[in-house]
Amino acid sequence: MRTFIAALVVLGSSTASAFCGFYVAGGGAELFNNATQVVLMRNGTRTVLSMQNNYQGPPEDFAMVIPVPIVLQKENVKTLSPGVFEKIDKLSAPRLVEYWEQYPCYQPEYERRKSEEKMAPKKSMAAPSAARVDFDDRVVVEAQFDVGEYEIVVLSAEDALGLERWLKKNGYNIPSGAEPLFRPYIQQGMKFFVARVNSKKVTFTNGMATLSPLRFHYDSEKFELPVRLGLINAKEKQDLIVHVLARRQRYEVANKPNVTIPTNIDLVPSAKSEFGPFYASLFDKTQAKNGNAVVTEYAWDANSCDPCPTPALSMNDLIAFGLDVIDGAASSAVEPNIEVKNLTELPTQEQLYVGQAVSSIRQQSLSRQLRNVNWRGFVVTRLHARYDKKSLGEDLVFRAAPPIAGGREFLTDGSNLEQGSVSYGTNMFQGRYAIRYPWTGEIACANPVRGRWGGNPNGGRGRPETLQNVAFVPRNKDLAGFVESPVAELGVKGQKKIAGTPVNVK
Repeated sequence: MRTFIAALVVLGSSTASAFCGFYVAGGGAELFNNATQVVLMRNGTRTVLSMQNNYQGPPEDFAMVIPVPIVLQKENVKTLSPGVFEKIDKLSAPRLVEYWEQYPCYQPEYERRKSEEKMAPKKSMAAPSAARVDFDDRVVVEAQFDVGEYEIVVLSAEDALGLERWLKKNGYNIPSGAEPLFRPYIQQGMKFFVARVNSKKVTFTNGMATLSPLRFHYDSEKFELPVRLGLINAKEKQDLIVHVLARRQRYEVANKPNVTIPTNIDLVPSAKSEFGPFYASLFDKTQAKNGNAVVTEYAWDANSCDPCPTPALSMNDLIAFGLDVIDGAASSAVEPNIEVKNLTELPTQEQLYVGQAVSSIRQQSLSRQLRNVNWRGFVVTRLHARYDKKSLGEDLVFRAAPPIAGGREFLTDGSNLEQGSVSYGTNMFQGRYAIRYPWTGEIACANPVRGRWGGNPNGGRGRPETLQNVAFVPRNKDLAGFVESPVAELGVKGQKKIAGTPVNVK
């Protein structure tokens, strides 16, 4: 049995995962992709697409199939470390912070400082290898190579039925309904990137295999994400989270409504243990009110954060996601020419040692050269969609969007936190939610000052809690039961005044 996934994407529900393709299993077995993450780095016409898939099912060989605009060659494809996906997901995830009201009788010398951030205002692909044509099905094997545990084949086809026949002939049990979804990609002249995985090279634990993340890049005028193939065996709604990395530029979806997640909402203390259900309720109501819009959850400089649940992205993180092939970086960073003679004459263990040493030297040289590349100024945009067969419509197309701010501990009029998103000179928007603990001790002064929030007086303030894998949390909870401050965008009344408003104490 082989399994088949087509295209990219992120986060799944407990019954139907979110990805841009479908699985095929023999013998009626059900297979689930329960955690796929996608990061897109974009500059000019170049896109670097990175994705991580966790596969749950019988430990057999399977493959991923992804529509791509050009024939990819081996130099366009590589594997990554899984840690970079965990880092960017945590950095941009909705966050919960805790604040304690400071001693009302303390009178610091306070001076509000307001800083103004100023917004700082193609390489052709390698020629395809010799093609092999299957004349019966009119399918062309445009390229074939190995990367890590993946055996890569790039296909082109003249018609959808021919592609379906070729896949079945080569051992893929294609489900019914695939051919109409193949058709528009073939009509656009797109190719099909097939990455087959040998299960003997993958470690399975309790039926779960975490594959090496796969990255590839290409040049195309279009900036889009093919997701329609993922609806073939979708049972219920699917969650899709896409991170876009671009220099000084936020992105949104061009062919669907867009909305920012309501932010700067104060929660009741009991919501600390139910942050997931709260956020799922907030997200679902936001999307429902805005015509199944794609929700922006984060737009911030990749090199900073406030508050930070994890360190911001480093140069090495950006290199992993594509900086080495973006904007001429690849041509300026050339591997040293190291010649190793008679390697096969060495014993096996020494071959391994020499090979590792050479690889290390090349990596260090490449890293030194890339330090001269401009790696600052990238913006992380996090887009979240939730859809089913009826609401998805078409593939997602991205467009540049103006910078926004929101979700900061910023008082708009000296007493009230900013709500929602606002236009701003630089991107500083995040989904941020707070639990506030008012001062309960003695107040022994004539003019106490209330509403000053900070860290825990008994132990400082740790990192914020983040919500990941939101598709797995319980849904349909009462949003009003979680919030203290109102959610103006949704017409939900809060249980108390917005935290930060001074309270008169007699």
